[in-house]
Amino acid sequence: METEKLYYADPYLTAFTATVLGCEAGKGGYLVTLDRTAFYPEGGGQPADHGTLGGAVVTDVHEKDGVILHTCHRPLTVGDTVEGAIDWDRRFDHMQQHSGEHILSGLICSAHHCDNVGFHLGADTVTIDFNAALTEEDVAELEAAANRYIWQDHPIAISFPSPEELEALDYRSKKELTGQVRIVAFPGADCCACCGTHVSSSGQVGLLKILSCQKFRQGVRLEIVSGRRALHYLSQTWDQNRQVGQRLSAKATETAAAVERLEAELAATKDRCAALERTVFAAKAEEYRDKGDVTLLEGPMGSDAVRRLADTVAGTCGGRCWVFAGEGEHWNYAMVDHRGGDVKELVGAVNAALHGRGGGKKGFAQGSVQATRQEIEDYFA
Repeated sequence: METEKLYYADPYLTAFTATVLGCEAGKGGYLVTLDRTAFYPEGGGQPADHGTLGGAVVTDVHEKDGVILHTCHRPLTVGDTVEGAIDWDRRFDHMQQHSGEHILSGLICSAHHCDNVGFHLGADTVTIDFNAALTEEDVAELEAAANRYIWQDHPIAISFPSPEELEALDYRSKKELTGQVRIVAFPGADCCACCGTHVSSSGQVGLLKILSCQKFRQGVRLEIVSGRRALHYLSQTWDQNRQVGQRLSAKATETAAAVERLEAELAATKDRCAALERTVFAAKAEEYRDKGDVTLLEGPMGSDAVRRLADTVAGTCGGRCWVFAGEGEHWNYAMVDHRGGDVKELVGAVNAALHGRGGGKKGFAQGSVQATRQEIEDYFA
């Protein structure tokens, strides 16, 4: 016997009573069947409802051949009348996300004569795939149009048309449908075959924000959030922007310009540092001119700087230059020998003696060691 689906009659129903028809052990808990349920099963890209059933926690819900299977953390007694309670925050969030997706998808498919070829309602965002290219300007216009539609608070119509009525309808569907079809209509925006739960009017979606639009296969993938998720996302980004503004002494609406100024200052500082570094390295190279093999121990430096210093000194010393830069027991190293030659055996010996890792090719090697300054000095003494 198929389960009576109360969530279709009233998606706002959060509490109900039902009779337990079956209970058996299954993957992840106990699979409970009822004569009727308000729990929405996973399907159509929408996750399942959660909540409680007879005091048992419902962690998942699936449908099989018209029967709704509730995964509960403990068994229920067949024949008992139990109370069910839906996690309303989760349900309404899914209603907002799914309804927002319908509105945006309908507007996109109408304006760009394309298809929605993929939909996933995730824990954080919703992704939608379209077989058409969209520009940044397109995305901005579509987001504005979707929000205008939401704020106009259009009523949503849900129906189960007859085969004859369905034949006359212009509706979206990702696959060929058989049997009774449920049509969800957002007048002026979308008409789609869908099994999910939705808000009763567009105004309850509240707000829709497109987070990204990226090329995907032969079209694009949009990442969106609606309703409470959109508010949460915008609140987070506003708080981040406010903190950035405080650090840069800039108004929240002027942080981009402040960051550009900071980047320019940083680039100028890097140029000055690079010039000073070249001067210091050149002086060091003169200090060791014609001294033969040289080993230098310096304070912490980036790997590129270590390599440049070794290369500069090797250009004057007439031998091999090792540079170790670091402190404590962690040192980056570079070795340069302008005379070339295979360094594999030499570097292997250093790594073995100083607990290092790294390698190189003719006349050059780079890596790191786990050793103290004294251990490095003793090895090269």
